[in-house]
Formats: sequence, C-alpha cells, structure tokens
Amino acid sequence: MNVDGFSQQVEKLRSQVHGLLQSNGTKSNSQEDIIIEAFEQLNIAMEELLTASEELKITRAAVEKERQRYQDLFEFAPDGYLVTDTAGIIQEANYAAATLLRVRQKYLVGKPLIVFIAQQDRQSFSLQMNRLQQLLNWEINLKPRRAKAFPASVKASAVYNLEGKQLGWRWLLCNISERKQAEEMLYRANNELEIRVAERTEELIKANQKLLAEITERKRAESQLLHLAFHDGLTGLPNRAAFMKRLTHALNYSKRHSDYLFAVMFIDLDRFKVINDSLGHLKGDQLLLTAASRLELCVRSIDTAARLGGDEFTILLEGIQDVSDAIIVAERIQQELALPFELGGQEVFITASIGIALSSIVGYEHPEDLLRDADTAMYRAKMLGRARYELFNSDMYANALARLQLESDLRRAIERGEFRVYYQPIVSLTSGSILGFEALLRWQHPERGLLNPADFIPLAEETGLIFSIGNWALHEACRQMQAWRACHHSNLLKKISVNLSLKQFSQPNLIEQIGQILHSTGLDAGTLVLEITENVIVENGDKATAILLQLREMGIELSIDDFGTGYSSLGRLYNFPITLLKIDPSFISSIGASSMNLEIIEIIVTLAHKLGVSVLAEGVETKKQLALLRKFNCEYGQGHFFSVPLNSSAAEALIMANPQW
Repeated sequence: MNVDGFSQQVEKLRSQVHGLLQSNGTKSNSQEDIIIEAFEQLNIAMEELLTASEELKITRAAVEKERQRYQDLFEFAPDGYLVTDTAGIIQEANYAAATLLRVRQKYLVGKPLIVFIAQQDRQSFSLQMNRLQQLLNWEINLKPRRAKAFPASVKASAVYNLEGKQLGWRWLLCNISERKQAEEMLYRANNELEIRVAERTEELIKANQKLLAEITERKRAESQLLHLAFHDGLTGLPNRAAFMKRLTHALNYSKRHSDYLFAVMFIDLDRFKVINDSLGHLKGDQLLLTAASRLELCVRSIDTAARLGGDEFTILLEGIQDVSDAIIVAERIQQELALPFELGGQEVFITASIGIALSSIVGYEHPEDLLRDADTAMYRAKMLGRARYELFNSDMYANALARLQLESDLRRAIERGEFRVYYQPIVSLTSGSILGFEALLRWQHPERGLLNPADFIPLAEETGLIFSIGNWALHEACRQMQAWRACHHSNLLKKISVNLSLKQFSQPNLIEQIGQILHSTGLDAGTLVLEITENVIVENGDKATAILLQLREMGIELSIDDFGTGYSSLGRLYNFPITLLKIDPSFISSIGASSMNLEIIEIIVTLAHKLGVSVLAEGVETKKQLALLRKFNCEYGQGHFFSVPLNSSAAEALIMANPQW
C-alpha cells in the first residue's frame, strides 16, 4: 500500500471513532475521556507513521538513483565487467565484456565463464575458482568466440548478501596484448642492448690495440694529404689551390717591384671529350698524364705548370722580360702537343687552345682576375678556330662582360615574355598564292630593340636556354597557325614551318614535347613542317634517322634548311625521310652572276625531284629570280620579293589580302 492509501485508511478509522463517541454520548464522562485520549494517542501514532512513510519514500528514491548510477558505471565501464554465481555462471555482463569476448551481451548471460578461457588455461582456472576466497588478481588467456586467444588481466572479488553469505563473484577483464607486446619488445631490446654492449666493448678493446699503430700511420697520412691538397691526383702537377697560392705570391711581389713581369697561360685541350668518349676514360687519363709531362718540359724550374681539372691546365711564367717570352712558351707547347700520343697501340693527335694574360696589361688586384682573363683569351682562341693562342686585351674583357650581360638579359627575357614570332610567307610557285608561313623567332630587347636569332641563338644553345625558348616558339607558331586556320576557312593555309636547332634535336624528350604541343594547340600534325640543318644529321647519325622516322610516323613533314652549305649530299639525304629541301639564299642571290650557279640550282632541283623531295628556294628578291625558279619547276619560294617577315597582325592582314604573284 502506498502513502496516499495509507492516509485514507487512517482518516476512515478516525471517522469511525468519532461516530462511536457520538453513539455513546450517554455514557459517563470518565469513560469518554479515556476514549478521547486513546483516540488522540492513536492520531499521534498515525501521524508519526505517515512521517516515517514519507522518509521511506525519499530513501527509496535515493536508493534507486544510486542503483541506476551503479548500473551506468557497470554498463559503460571501459573494461570488461562480469558478475557470476559461485559456480562461475555469468549473471551479468557489460558492453565492454561482450566486445572483448566477441559476443552479444544477451549471449553471455547464463554461460559458464570457463568457456571463454583458452583451452590451455582452463585447468588452472578451475583450480583457482575452487580456492577463491578473497580478491584475486592474475593473468590468463581469454578465447573470444571465433577469434584468436589473447592475454588478459583478471581481477576477481566476492559478492555477499546482507547476511554475509557469498552469492558469487565480480570479474574485471582487461586485454593486455599491447602491454605484453611492449614487454616482449623491451625484453628483446634489453637483450640486444646487452649483446651490442658486449660487441662494442670488444670493438673498443680492438680499437685501443690499433690506436698506437694508427698514430704512426696518421702522421704518414697527414704528410700525404698535405701533398694531395696541393697536387693533382692523376698527373702529380700542382692543383688549383697550389697554383692560386703561387699566383698570389707573384702578384704581391709585382706590386712591390714595378719592373717584375709575369704571365698566366690557360690551356684547354681541343677535342679531348671526343677522344675520352670514344676511347674510354682510361685512355683519356693516359692522354692527360702524357700531356702533363710534355707541359712540364716546356717550362723552367721557376715556373709552375698546374692542372685545374678535366683537360684544363695553367702555367705561371715568372720573371719574364716581355710578352715574347710567353709567346715562345705557347708555341713550344703547341709543338709538343702536336706530336702523336701513343695510347695502347693507337696513335691519337690533339691540339690546344691557349690564352695568355700578362701582369702588366691591367692593374690587377686579385689573382682570380688574372686567371679569368687568361680563360677569356683561351675562349677567344677556341672561337677563332682552336689550335692557337690569344693574348688578352681590354676588348676581350668588354666582350666577355657584354656576353655575360646578354646571357642575363636572355634569362630575364624568358620570364618577361620578350620573345616574338614573326611570319614570312611561303609561296606556291605553281599557283602564285600563299601556301603557309615560316615562323621566325625575334627578341624584343628592352634596350637594343628587335634582335634577330643570330644575335642570341648561339648563346642560348651554349647556356641550354634554347630548350625553353625553342619549346615556346614552337608552341606559339602552332597556336597561331591553328587560330588562322579556324578563322579563315576559305584560305588555303596548309603549312607552318618551324626551325629546330642542333641542341633541340638532341634532347631526349623531343618527340613527347612536340606531341604535347600539337595536342594542346589542336594543330594537325600534317600542317607542321620542322626544319633542320645538315649538321643536325651529320652530328647525330643513326640517332637522327630514328628521330626523323618517328616524326614522319606522326605525320610531321621534315625539311633540310640552307641546303648546300653543309657536308651532306642528295645521295646521303636519300636515306632520311625528308619531304622538302630549302636551297640556301646564297645560291639564289647569285643567279645571273654566272651560268654555273644556274646549273647548280637546276641540278639540285632535278635530283631532289628524282628522289621524291620537293624544293623551296629561299632569298627570292627579284622577278627575274622568280621566273628562273619557275622555269626549273621549283615548287615553292620565300623571300623579300613576296614579303619581309611580319608580326602576327601584319601576317593576318596579308592572309586577308590574299595576294597573287
């Protein structure tokens, strides 16, 4: 009965007592007083009972809250928690226990705990269960359902009722696999550490035994290193460090003695790379060793012959009378190096380019400046044909600075987008209309104005900048041609011709780059004509044939530019997939000068046609030249007679005008 029902019963009893008193009103007062007093006592007792009932209700609510709190702690505990009876049958299990044992919570209840103990541990677990009297903590292997057994930490504590009778056990299960692995790793690490310590101790003992012997060896090595620090390992000549040290001494001495004159010679072996690549590095080293010996024969004992590296040598001539002394040494070196070199039964011939810098030419402050100027003079000797010597002068320095500035400007030109593509029309001599254009690269220099390729392409090839410049020019020419073909559907624009330099042709990813440009611009491969010079074929040989064949398989046409100025012949060109031959302008400009020139042009055109190759004449400037070329059945013409090279806007205007010649 709840508290409200109980109160109703009390009120009913009170009413009954009151009625009884009214019915007995005729009775004596003493008896009535007794009844009233009894009733009051009963009323007081009932009120106390109601108060106790309210307190019981509050107590029950607190107990329920505490029970719910325990249930939450039990259910959401991070470790597995079980309650079993004394026989080990699971009565309760939390979610963590079910997860740990890979079963649902409902499945756990009623199951013996021992079925989740690994087979090898069940006997010891049973023995422990029989002896359990108090809190126990041990490690055992648990076997989840359909899973691999794992080590676990198990804690057990007894559960008692209010009378102190044991009802069962509480079990706390924790997976200690990671801890076990860590302990195992730590154990192995400790063992390895002990082994390493023992090994290291043994090594230290051996090292100490060798230390005394090494001290003597170190002193010998220090002496050898000192020699190597200032001498070349291959030739035994002084190296750069030693040379610069002696050059510094000579320069400082000349500053104190105005009449003291010395010279620096910079020597580079011509064609050494060809010999080194063809005969091998071993033969190349033999050549350098012999050359070093011959250089030493050409100088006095007070002079210094050194090897800077590779095939570069330097000589310091001290205390000379005038420049003639240096010239005599240079000529002697040329004579010695001109003698044949015997390399494993094979005779090899080389020459040398020599640059000479005199201490009296410039008021030198630093030894590096003398070496730089001798190098500049040597470079000048190579540019003039090799196998010679050159004396440094101020003009060379100015040219070197100008070249350095041009290289700097060239690098910035790529970043600033200063390059332009000009277009010169290619005319069909049969129809007299424009067939296409040749794309010609120009540099819009911010200070020097519009520069032709001859002003910067050689430097671009030497510095490697030709790759990025050439790639841009090819992309721009293809893009512009595709734009024209899209806008002028009625125009018969069929070809865009672009030059490839020797360096570009030699790059390994040329085919992939051209394919990407055609793909990105949308230009048909059959519209593109790539122009190469004869020396591209001469320099690359079989490799050139393979690349040309790949380009033709892509549908790209190939043209030989400036034919007649190289070393090839029509017979040799027959082996290459060439579709067009461009006669050099020097042949066209000489038309009329002699009948022999006309015969040469006619022979070139005739033989080219016999080989199935079309011909384009460059440098057409007069009507007479045009008439003769048509007479010889030359297919195409190009030159100022038709148009000078035009920027894209002017070229488009020419396309719109559609002139006829």
